[in-house]
Amino acid sequence: MNTVRPESIALFCLTPGGVALAQRLREALPLTCFTSEKLLQPGFIPFGGSFAQTVQQAFSQYSALVFIAATGIVVRVIAPMLCDKLQDPAIVVMDERAEHVISLLSGHMGGANELTRQLATLLNADPVITTATDVNQMAALDTLAAKLDATMQDFRQVVKTINQMLVSQQRVGLWWDDDFAGSAQQYDTRGFIPVDHLDSLPALDALVCVTLRDALPPQKIPLYKLVPKRVVAGIGCRRDTQPQTVALLLNQQLAENHFDPLALRAIGSVTLKQHEPALLELAKNHQIPFDIFSVDQLSEHEHRFPASEFVRLTVGVGSVSQPAAWLMSNGKLVGRTLKQQGVTITLGVSDRC
Repeated sequence: MNTVRPESIALFCLTPGGVALAQRLREALPLTCFTSEKLLQPGFIPFGGSFAQTVQQAFSQYSALVFIAATGIVVRVIAPMLCDKLQDPAIVVMDERAEHVISLLSGHMGGANELTRQLATLLNADPVITTATDVNQMAALDTLAAKLDATMQDFRQVVKTINQMLVSQQRVGLWWDDDFAGSAQQYDTRGFIPVDHLDSLPALDALVCVTLRDALPPQKIPLYKLVPKRVVAGIGCRRDTQPQTVALLLNQQLAENHFDPLALRAIGSVTLKQHEPALLELAKNHQIPFDIFSVDQLSEHEHRFPASEFVRLTVGVGSVSQPAAWLMSNGKLVGRTLKQQGVTITLGVSDRC
């Protein structure tokens, strides 16, 4: 999923008026500004080859692209690169007089709607947002998912279904598991019907549940789990352990602690294991980061856990999975450490979005 970070916004301007507007925006936002050689100003970057070539390169490097240009030009230049609403960056277009700011692409998942409102506020411009949920002043499931850094089975189809139900005035409930109930007020949930208890539902057409659990009580209405990515796994293993062995043991550990596999946020290990095929394949298959920690980083927390002299002689620290999970979860470990077939796995739950 593509979530806009302020430091990853590329801005393109094609005219003197666009350059002047970009200079105003640079005072308020950390932007990387591109323009042509003949319009170049201090702090701007010249197009590399051509405008289209520069946009093509930026499309995969930045999470948001802002254009001070005609909408038609922008549509033509980005059209060959469009792939997927879950992958494409936010695209925002504005005129050089700063009268209108248009959310053109990836309004929800990419954050273009939010960025459009931010830019419009800075410029006292008119934000142009056309997504149905926003027009109807309702929350959107994909926006909520992006804010929570959450996902779900059949994400694309479920988002389409739930958002359509919301704008059609159907009754969609929203239940927060105990781990998230305390922060529910931070999120835009307009249009959803709050649900406090799964055993006493109000009249609903569907129910969305924010949870890490692998299973919930069955309901008589369609139930969709929105799973925040919060679970981390510190992993140690012998060299050349088979990838399927590590994968099976991780799934076993997740199941033992009743975590949905979709909740997995990252795995971590010691520097010596940074090229371990089983761990690299695991991270690739789950599409999650593989965090690497030095011996010194792990040693700071080694005293908290039982140590193995064999492991110390092999990697330089007496424990790998537990201090790695401790660091990734800020000390919030869960369950027992699994130790089987030369593999150790420790789970933790991170509170970071």
